[in-house]
Amino acid sequence: MEIKKLQKLSSNPSLNWGHNGYTTDKIYSVSSIEYSNSFEFTLREKSLSYSKIWETDTDELEELNNIIEKDNSFGAFTDGELQGWIIGEHRTWNNSFYIENILVNEKYRRQGIGIMLIKNVLKEARRLNCRVIELETQNTNYPAIQFYRRMGFNITGLNTRLYDNPDEIALFMTLDIE
Repeated sequence: MEIKKLQKLSSNPSLNWGHNGYTTDKIYSVSSIEYSNSFEFTLREKSLSYSKIWETDTDELEELNNIIEKDNSFGAFTDGELQGWIIGEHRTWNNSFYIENILVNEKYRRQGIGIMLIKNVLKEARRLNCRVIELETQNTNYPAIQFYRRMGFNITGLNTRLYDNPDEIALFMTLDIE
């Protein structure tokens, strides 16, 4: 497996990557309490089966290509064929690196490719002198949250209204760069 800078995609390789999504028996349940002039949000692990599958459509691929063209994204290649990506960008307005999308071919998951992709983004963010790496995922994507936490990310925020699906809440995660 070779990790190298990702170039603009002329077609959608993820269509042949199998199951794009996740299945879990655990999610993070989010509750909120408002009292006086304050709000309190609580995240708790909850045993609940949840599945989500998606495809990267043409419009989304175009949006991802716009980010790829900024030259801060990486691909995982086997025999010259793309098997995974991490698509991100340097946000100069707050000196952060934002991971927009990470996806690995189903056949190559759980083989350390995600770790290699994150490590390349970390090197890139350090090269750019960024202060943090940020990303967003759903409270229902327990496997991803656990992966990011193992990589050193912390949950730093949430948005209860970001998605159309009321079962999903956006969790924002941040990795401080030392």
